[in-house]
Amino acid sequence: MSIWHVTGGRPLRGRIRVQGSKNAVLPVIAASLLCPNETELTNCPHLSDVDAAVDILRYLGCQARQEDVLSIDTRSPSRCDIPKELMHRMRSSVIFLGPMLARFGEAEVSVPGGCELGKRPIDLHLYALRQLGAEITEQENAISCRATGLRGAEISLALPSVGATENAMIAACAAEGSTVIYNAAREPEIETLQEYLRTLGAEIHGAGSPVIRVTGFSPRSAAGLRVPPDRIAAATYLCCAVCAGGEIRLTDAEPRHLTPVLEALHKMGCAVSAGPGEIHIAAHGRPHAPGAVVTRPYPGFPTDASPLLMAANLRTAGTVMFIENIFESRFRHACEMQKLGADIILRPPMALLSGVETLHGARMFSPDLRGGAALVAAALGAEGESIIADLGHIARGYDGMDRCLRELGAEVWMENLLPDEPV
Repeated sequence: MSIWHVTGGRPLRGRIRVQGSKNAVLPVIAASLLCPNETELTNCPHLSDVDAAVDILRYLGCQARQEDVLSIDTRSPSRCDIPKELMHRMRSSVIFLGPMLARFGEAEVSVPGGCELGKRPIDLHLYALRQLGAEITEQENAISCRATGLRGAEISLALPSVGATENAMIAACAAEGSTVIYNAAREPEIETLQEYLRTLGAEIHGAGSPVIRVTGFSPRSAAGLRVPPDRIAAATYLCCAVCAGGEIRLTDAEPRHLTPVLEALHKMGCAVSAGPGEIHIAAHGRPHAPGAVVTRPYPGFPTDASPLLMAANLRTAGTVMFIENIFESRFRHACEMQKLGADIILRPPMALLSGVETLHGARMFSPDLRGGAALVAAALGAEGESIIADLGHIARGYDGMDRCLRELGAEVWMENLLPDEPV
């Protein structure tokens, strides 16, 4: 367990570089299994989710090491099953189904783990693989996939699921004939996966649009990619600046991937400017209510940024309605924010927030990755010290968040406790 100590009341100032994207690198790590190759990934963040993905590769018989570069060697895998303890370390572990099926013609996995944000069924993943010719047996806690030969198909997703789109893209590379994915997810991370699959030899295009086509694959023995900046990490630090007040500049950022977040911050009265590779924000005084915040698939407002924007609005001069359309349990952090003195009424899928003039330090518990980061952000705007107990959620998605905040002038430190130590 990690214990975060946050003393509020210190405005943030300075500049930090945005880390590489968690949600972009994880499917790329899985996709490296598609064919025998050596892959080098630069700008890869140091995260526990990345460690989990790498450990899965190693369990399968591949080699991987991360220093300044994440180097992966998938030339000699020795098995095609993933045990429960590895699958449960991250929800996105299901992304290994497509690559394993494509490489080995079979895969055995347990039901994935990860943050408990409500029902996140993997039925769309399984539907896409079945369309490509996989035979899938589902048991209570396990999934078995077989395919004597994948074949191209037309795959129409009922929802633009990011994970299902990624699994379908990867598996389709090994299919005979062409594959068309309709209602595909449009997130920037889909474009990153397409870029990587092309370096592996895939003929694929359409990422970023609702229709993706895979028309061929000529495997290559070496591939490389620079992991793009993490748009949710960028949104996190921007919201931290609003909570604490002050001015910060983010470098190595991609503003066009954050349009709905930047628009909301502008409505709140923040001075936001963006240029090539950077974003600047100045936040002084109480923010204005930005109106309703409604989460939607990309290019709509991202669900992962909703907890952070809620933190940034706790002291808003007005009322904000948050409507969650992606995860049914997204608002678990709101009850913890109430301990700071926040005025939040929960009526899922809606949360009604009325801004208060002051917040006070409190003891809180991190419920999930983004909720935990939002509690840290909220504590920056509270009077006195806050203590946040976190079961490792924040480390799943943030590379040295405490260090980055200290670089901006925040009074934040984090300690790791042994399992039997008191909180």
